Amino acid sequence: MPEMTELVAEANQFREDFARIRSEVGKIIVGQERVVAGTLTAVVCGGNVLLEGVPGLGKTELVKTLGRALDLQFRRIQFTPDLMPADIVGTTVMTADPDGRYRFEFRKGPIFTQLLLADEINRATPKTQSALLETMQEGSVTTGGTTHHLVQPFFVLATQNPIEQEGTYPLPEAQLDRFMFKVNVPFLSRAELNEVMSRTILKQSVEVAKVMDGPRILALREILEKVVVAEPIRDYACRIVLATHPDSEFAPEPVRRYVRWGASPRASQALLRGARVEALASGRAHIAFADIRHFSEEVLQHRVLLNYDGQAENIKVPDLVKEVVASVPEQAQ
Repeated sequence: MPEMTELVAEANQFREDFARIRSEVGKIIVGQERVVAGTLTAVVCGGNVLLEGVPGLGKTELVKTLGRALDLQFRRIQFTPDLMPADIVGTTVMTADPDGRYRFEFRKGPIFTQLLLADEINRATPKTQSALLETMQEGSVTTGGTTHHLVQPFFVLATQNPIEQEGTYPLPEAQLDRFMFKVNVPFLSRAELNEVMSRTILKQSVEVAKVMDGPRILALREILEKVVVAEPIRDYACRIVLATHPDSEFAPEPVRRYVRWGASPRASQALLRGARVEALASGRAHIAFADIRHFSEEVLQHRVLLNYDGQAENIKVPDLVKEVVASVPEQAQ
């Protein structure tokens, strides 16, 4: 079976490349293994990531380190309440040519890059946040009736502060759904905090090697498409997503009681895409049930909206997602 032999070889190469990227990022980012793994998984899949955590946990530094390790064009937008959509996508201005004739010219904004860091995205108004919608889904920008396509690969890695903090605006549901993963960045442990302090005090100079580039990332996506997804595995992912809907036959009691809206079809696609990366990173060319569960929290937590009772009782969506996944059996009934 030459095709299977070739796939196994590609899977091994994928695992090596993935491990090299994690190793380079680990030179700068202390701990946060799951955060790094989730971000890298989404980047390899071509998905966008929303990183949520209090200031000072290294969210911005993680994205900058990825830009260096992946050798991608990198730009950063600091979101503030007075930021306007034109500040992101660009604007049309009137210019004069050498002959003195006036014409309209489109000046590209910082969104025209490959790796875009949307820093503190929820400090901008919803109007400005929505300027990213088309770009995140289609990889293009339409302005003045003209569509401009961005260079691939293109990713939006956004950071946000917890919505309980002052001066933040909740992201619209339509935009949240366009993030493949939402990754919660926890506070460091005692040992990790000591390591950060040591590196900061000693001011050790660390160089991040360029281990990959845009064409290689696109090649890895082609390998992902070859990973075998059996029918029961695909159905398992679908049943997990359906279990987040309160009117579904698969919904457990907490979902029926506390959830207003469940996850969208993009969630089932994200579960499979993330599972493919997890399978290849583990040296397998096929998806297992555990691979579907591995990133279920990152896929589902921002796509499940609580009803009034859920908000009043301060239900934690990540805990609810864990209950949902635990309630869905691997084999269909």
